[in-house]
Amino acid sequence: MDTIPLMPPSPLIQVRGLTLTVPSAAGPVNILRGVDLDISKGEAVALVGPSGSGKTSLLMLLAGLDRATAGSIRLDGQEITSMTEDDLARLRRESVGIVFQAFHLIPTMTALENVTVPLELAGRRDALSRATEALNAVGLGHRLTHLPGQMSGGEQQRVALARAFAPEPLLLLADEPTGNLDHATGEAVMDLLFALRARAGTTLLLITHDPRLAARCDRLAHMEDGVVREGVPS
Repeated sequence: MDTIPLMPPSPLIQVRGLTLTVPSAAGPVNILRGVDLDISKGEAVALVGPSGSGKTSLLMLLAGLDRATAGSIRLDGQEITSMTEDDLARLRRESVGIVFQAFHLIPTMTALENVTVPLELAGRRDALSRATEALNAVGLGHRLTHLPGQMSGGEQQRVALARAFAPEPLLLLADEPTGNLDHATGEAVMDLLFALRARAGTTLLLITHDPRLAARCDRLAHMEDGVVREGVPS
């Protein structure tokens, strides 16, 4: 009996012909010039390249925090470039975690509140218990009631990691997440990020200038002059 060949799984992220052009006093500036990129479910991809090549702009489009000029982004089969702002907000709450170089914690809220509130906005009935579990997972069970200003930079970034992973997102976008940390603290935070990702099976797109961090990913995507030039195994 003939066997039917298995079709390869469709990418979690599929980007085609993505462009971003913004106005300036000197005329239109082409930030992204036709990006094509596929990322498989569960894959960790390091996005590398010189400053100004468009890496953060691409991440912002993938997160639905900015609008492309043209092209297509499909996330888990959904075309996101045509979504409304409400649909994009819902997508971020349910499917996308984001960790930036700046921690973006609410300074008047405790660590527990910073992680709980997004879960509550997503309608999670177990928001408090899930937030507590996430903070325990990053080693901050003893810091639940502390404000960001009462914590070190490394602790604040761990709160940001807990907030990103608590909803169990399909995709985690990380933009230079150790850029504001000293070397030892940055290493510890990245160890934690990769451990959390492995445990949850989360797909990761990591922007980094650190070749050691890039080498921990499954694949490199090199960006230059607004396009992805290559994607090679690390």
